[in-house]
Amino acid sequence: QVQLVESGGGLVQAGGSLRLSCAASGSIFSVYLMGWYRQAPGKQRELVAVITVDGSTTYADSVKGRFTISRDNDKNTVVLQMNSLKPEDTAVYYCYADIKLRAYVRRRDYWGQGTQVTVSS
Repeated sequence: QVQLVESGGGLVQAGGSLRLSCAASGSIFSVYLMGWYRQAPGKQRELVAVITVDGSTTYADSVKGRFTISRDNDKNTVVLQMNSLKPEDTAVYYCYADIKLRAYVRRRDYWGQGTQVTVSS
């Protein structure tokens, strides 16, 4: 069984910073893409940032220059540093990981339970 455990959400004023962390645990053979998505009330879940095993990153246009994603492949963790936060960044943030449990099985997507980020104006 695989778990993605997130931490670091909370309430912050506009212009402030938050750091989200996510750790994948369980019987894992290999972790591929990791990242963060978010879902605001009444909106669809959207990509925030993802990072490959070799460190290549992709960001949503709305967060470029403000958010930074990083990972530790040895610990199967991913971190999202969020700076210059805006009220429109308010959402539930979900950790994502593309994981293979054993050598000869297919990779599949796993999600964390979500952590609330609220940015007040």
